Amino acid sequence: MQHYNFDNPPSRRGTKCYKWDCQPGELPMWIADMDFEVAPEIRSALQRRLDHGIYGYDSMGEDWYDAYLGWWRERHGLCMERENLIFSTGVVASISSLVRKLTTPNEKVLIQTPVYNIFFNSIVNNGARVLESPLRYDGDNWSMDFTDLEQKLSDPQCTLMILCNPHNPVGRIWSRGELAQVGELCDKHHVTVISDEIHCDLTAPGQGYLPFAAVSEVCRRISITCIAPTKAFNLAGMHSSAVYAADPVLHHKAWRTLNTDEVAEPNTFAAPAAIAAFTLGGNWLDQARDYIWENKKLVRDFAARELPGVKLRVSDATYLLWVDVSARTKNVQNFTERLRAETGLWVTPGTAYGAKGEGFFRMNVACPRALVEDALERLKGFLTDVG
Repeated sequence: MQHYNFDNPPSRRGTKCYKWDCQPGELPMWIADMDFEVAPEIRSALQRRLDHGIYGYDSMGEDWYDAYLGWWRERHGLCMERENLIFSTGVVASISSLVRKLTTPNEKVLIQTPVYNIFFNSIVNNGARVLESPLRYDGDNWSMDFTDLEQKLSDPQCTLMILCNPHNPVGRIWSRGELAQVGELCDKHHVTVISDEIHCDLTAPGQGYLPFAAVSEVCRRISITCIAPTKAFNLAGMHSSAVYAADPVLHHKAWRTLNTDEVAEPNTFAAPAAIAAFTLGGNWLDQARDYIWENKKLVRDFAARELPGVKLRVSDATYLLWVDVSARTKNVQNFTERLRAETGLWVTPGTAYGAKGEGFFRMNVACPRALVEDALERLKGFLTDVG
């Protein structure tokens, strides 16, 4: 078995990298992409395509469908039909297009906050209104508030829900029971579900996730699922994802809106990258998950030992940590701005994910361990200085 090196990636500074386009000495741990080199198997596939020398219009090919169908069947127990899978240039592009197609102006789209901040943009920018159902936090764990959820879903103006599974930023992998209850409530109140499952392969070692569409026939019938290799294999720049809808009416609406918005055609490298990831990248991904898990444990143990008033639960999924600093600040926006200005450590304030994120910040640990250690020392020094 080949072993991969996650400790010594090339520098991304000066490469027009969005994440690392920052001041000298700053340490960006905010946006959700990895600082690891892409699996060599994927790079080889892209090199072969590059060496062909002609980069005209591309079609997906059967191997693209086979790669998606095989990965989700074998890794996640979801059996998708080839004819119900649609290429798209990205999960965010898909969600935005679907919101516009599945709602009429001023209808409400439910999200469970704190949640990925771009959901807000996808809703508001397409003429709909955000309807928040805040998650519950007991000081250690996050859970769905089903009483509030049903109350919000019962609003006749609420016609769509965007589910984050696994959840970004809190890192929860929703259980079969939780997902089934979401499906039952949405079906009862005639609400369609868009399930964003882009983080699904970034679970703790040995731990799986359950696709929403695999939970029950109800969940399968009322949902559209957005999936991609981009988060798990660090391929965001390839603009490669897929949309799955089993229901023929929802499938047609998804197909129609993605094509209307011209986000259903691949670039030259989109299909080869996905095919290589899902057919050759499993070993690399498993080792990356192990490495990220050790980074998470490092942060947890350091916080318990060196960072009084800082709490975090090692998340079940994603390479993100949701750090509770509510004992140290009542204004996390100010806290993170000062942290960056005084130490160079750049993290995301929790309020970017909704009001429920006050007192938290999100931190990306998909990077070499030395950078995680550097970040922790910067945070420790900052907390010592602020008292």
